[in-house]
Amino acid sequence: MASKAPNGHSKQKSFAAYPQQIQSHATTFTRYRRNVWNWRVDGTIVTMLTLLCAFTRLYQIGKRAVVTWDESHFGKFGAYYVNRTFYHDVHPPLAKMLIGLSEFLSGHNGTFGFKGSYPSYVNYKFMRQFTAMFGIGLAPLAYLTCHQLNMQRQACVLAALFVILDNCLCVMSRFVLLDEPLLFFTAASLCSVAGLQNSWNRAFSQVWWRWLLLTGVSLGLVASCKWVGFLTIALVGIYTMGELFTMYTCRFDIGSAARHFVARVVCLIAVPLVIYAACFKIHFMVLNRSGPGDSRMSPAFQASLKGSPLGSQPFTVAYSSQITLRSMHTGSGLLHSHAHRFPEGSRQQQITCYGHSDSNNDWIITRPRGEGYNRTDDPPSFVRHGDIVNLMHRKTKSMLHAHRKFPAPVTARDFEVTAYGQLGWKDKNNDWRIEVVSERSIATNNELHAITTQFNLRHVATNCLLSAAAVKLPSWGFGQTEVSCSRHNAPGSAASLWVVEKHVNSQLPKNNLRAMIKRSFVRDFVELNLAMARSNNALIPDRDKYNHLESDAWTWPFLIYPMRMLGSWKEGDIKYYEVGNPILWWSSTFCCALLPVQLLLYLARKQHKRPAKWAPGEALHYWNGAKLLWGGWLLHYLPFFLFSRVLYIHHYLPALYFALLLLAFEIDYFCQRILSGRMQNAVTTAWALTALAVFCWFAPLTFGYSGPIEQLKHRQWLPSWNLYTDRFAT
Repeated sequence: MASKAPNGHSKQKSFAAYPQQIQSHATTFTRYRRNVWNWRVDGTIVTMLTLLCAFTRLYQIGKRAVVTWDESHFGKFGAYYVNRTFYHDVHPPLAKMLIGLSEFLSGHNGTFGFKGSYPSYVNYKFMRQFTAMFGIGLAPLAYLTCHQLNMQRQACVLAALFVILDNCLCVMSRFVLLDEPLLFFTAASLCSVAGLQNSWNRAFSQVWWRWLLLTGVSLGLVASCKWVGFLTIALVGIYTMGELFTMYTCRFDIGSAARHFVARVVCLIAVPLVIYAACFKIHFMVLNRSGPGDSRMSPAFQASLKGSPLGSQPFTVAYSSQITLRSMHTGSGLLHSHAHRFPEGSRQQQITCYGHSDSNNDWIITRPRGEGYNRTDDPPSFVRHGDIVNLMHRKTKSMLHAHRKFPAPVTARDFEVTAYGQLGWKDKNNDWRIEVVSERSIATNNELHAITTQFNLRHVATNCLLSAAAVKLPSWGFGQTEVSCSRHNAPGSAASLWVVEKHVNSQLPKNNLRAMIKRSFVRDFVELNLAMARSNNALIPDRDKYNHLESDAWTWPFLIYPMRMLGSWKEGDIKYYEVGNPILWWSSTFCCALLPVQLLLYLARKQHKRPAKWAPGEALHYWNGAKLLWGGWLLHYLPFFLFSRVLYIHHYLPALYFALLLLAFEIDYFCQRILSGRMQNAVTTAWALTALAVFCWFAPLTFGYSGPIEQLKHRQWLPSWNLYTDRFAT
């Protein structure tokens, strides 16, 4: 029978997370021992904190019956789930599906476009309350996280109060936005990994497996809300690598190390990946009707949606058909021409790719020199693999043309592609060979099919491939995509693959293409994620134009540029200001800057053989909390300096959550080292009352203020704030 450890748990040497000598050091804790959950005390505290948080998040939540801030986007996205119409956005679908669920539960029929005032048939209060529940959940998670980090009970309460009494966290939870689900699952991930760390000497026990699995589930959920959730995954990944490295350095036996490694691969990699993919699977299952996001996806995906015009058209392409050709390279678009010429090179008519529907995208496919054009064959003559064809631009009657003489205008190693000549001309530079590369339908022949056949157009005279690699032309090309003839692209490269998106031929019957397309979830999943990445990269700020909403990452910890959450700032308008609790923001920023200084001083003292006097286990306790909280703040903040996309102050909120808990952690640490028990309570109370006073000072702008803003001008603590005056506005 296993012997009992001093902490009351069975000692299982073969399944312990670390060697016995490390365990024995940990079990000699005096002041820094593990917290024990007391349902009567801790349960009561958590209930009271949750009720207080609920009051701050729900009080007058329906005061402004007008679509506010990004409710215009995310409320509309939620309505698409009610209507089951496909849309496109830069974020993964989970948080938006939750918004859609709130709209469904509220009885919304999906007809409101989320512009202007809410109509009577939209229960916007319920939708906001539903989202606010995630904000309310931050308070108990903050308490439980600090409890798992073995902080004193009053410090756990203080951390939860910091989260409750931050005005920015509060105001962002009062609207239909994605930020609160993201923050909730970020907090859940931190709480789970803290619980896992606190169970390190009970490896493979029931409680250890529970925390490990909860960590994986939380990571999958946070990544499925926004891609910044992958920063939380990075935090847990670095923590896990540190654990495994510790096992390696302590000469862990191979069998136990392998079990630890496999357990983490399954729970921290496979589980989050399955959850992330499952959210997209549900997304595709629900949104099965054609909608505003169709054009971001491949023609095959579009045609598979109910109501898509691409789903009903002739299947097999015949000569004399009118077609549109889409490049399979992400972001390129449809083969296009217009009555404008290249300013250099051949100075012939431009060929480009264009991303939107336009009559200049229409082409007629014929035999070389137009043989048989407009002739009615019975049966029709279909285009096949290996056929040599000409493509005539329907609007200008010019032919798709390439030549060796001139390089492409941007990609100089490729040949220029133009529109030149007329139908019937004997010009070998107008000849292109159809080369079928893949087929995504039930058809097994070598014919060219609309939507499902991916093929190359090989220029017969030069042996190059018609290509579009999403390279943008200068202003003379209207910023459209360059089309060139490449000798370097492989036949299967996306830039050289084309598909017939629209096929018109009055001599052919229309077919139901939805029944013929072979869909693949993996292919759709990858395609949508690539489209999201492309849209995200396109969100580039205009540095030459002032925008009172945007701010740079370096300004966030210092609260330099809070944000007005609505455009109108007149008397009578209910105004919300996204400003944090300045005392909490500035103090937490100071702590984030202080911690590395503390560590450097500790290392310096150790180097000079004057180490700090730690109580038994105190150093381990401090490091276990600091590495998660400070590391989480760092990983959720520094990457924004690398992002080129548009940034807003609420992007700092996940990092702020870590910073607020770190502030409570540092207060707890210094109180225990310096002060007596009574003074510790006094300091904790003073911090709580200060946070409450500042929260109440800015509360009118958190709960909605309709009076003249001049009455609140004294709340503009920094000259850079645009609360009362906006010195940057023109």
